[in-house]
Amino acid sequence: MIKALLFDVFGTVVDWRKGIIRDAKIIAQKYKLNFSLEKFADQWRAEYQPSMAKIRSRERSFVKLDVLHEENLEKISKDFSLEKINEIDKLWLVKSWHRLPAWPDSPSGLLRLKSKFIIGAQSNGNISLITNMAKFSKLPWDVILGAEVVGHYKPEPDAYKKACEKLDLSVDECLMVAAHNDDLKGAKEQGLKTAFVLRSNEHGSNQLSDLKPSQEWDFVVNNFHELADKLNCEK
Repeated sequence: MIKALLFDVFGTVVDWRKGIIRDAKIIAQKYKLNFSLEKFADQWRAEYQPSMAKIRSRERSFVKLDVLHEENLEKISKDFSLEKINEIDKLWLVKSWHRLPAWPDSPSGLLRLKSKFIIGAQSNGNISLITNMAKFSKLPWDVILGAEVVGHYKPEPDAYKKACEKLDLSVDECLMVAAHNDDLKGAKEQGLKTAFVLRSNEHGSNQLSDLKPSQEWDFVVNNFHELADKLNCEK
């Protein structure tokens, strides 16, 4: 019996690309910089998985995602002339990940799901990041789990198992909700139930990945309201 829903956040609950483009535009205008906002967002995000890989492989000790985001911004700054911006604005840009907008169905869909289940953020984002994002986008989490809480970045097995343990639930009492097949694969391998949510514009109009389920998940839906319907949540 499902008792808790654990959500991937970046791309599944919030539109990270739209948020990064929005804040990068403010910086570009302030400093009169001319670069592709879309390319900047995509290139910054492209550093996400490689930076976590070193921690997953134990090549590096665990650090929170804010640290990785700042390091990754430094890595790509010269490509966009961002080495010119001052430290206050650089920190503000790093914190753009704390201000990501929700997909239109997320706040109301999560409320419906919350009426019947524990809902938790199971993100690679750190606690302050996910908390600030929740305030910004009105995301009604019951609990914030994820990398900083369990000490592991998804899709490491312990990222899923320890999240369930924090709730005193067995893995088969938890449903992982994500727009990414690799995340669901990691969860399923640990015994969690799975729900694929299609976010076909996460990477823009030319998205090539995660446009369909890669295997049989327990649920396949187009948005959170459809998932709420399938789980018999109140309207």
